[in-house]
Amino acid sequence: MYAVVETGGKQYRMQVGDVVDVELLPVEPGQTVNLERVLMVSGDDAVKVGQPLVSGALVRATVVDQVKGDKVLVFKYKPKVRYR
Repeated sequence: MYAVVETGGKQYRMQVGDVVDVELLPVEPGQTVNLERVLMVSGDDAVKVGQPLVSGALVRATVVDQVKGDKVLVFKYKPKVRYR
């Protein structure tokens, strides 16, 4: 059984026991968070697809840790004359 959940503007496929890196959640490590934006639920023989959400579906997740990702370096380059 798995579910497709939207959090932080991205979609994740989650199963029981999965460890998934998501965007920052406003809870402390060790706490449980309810992810209510469930887009799809798939069981052994049935699939429920929401329009856009599956009504009554809920995914409970435990926050293991909060870590920072890699530093992203952004710069502009324009090979033009008179660009400052």
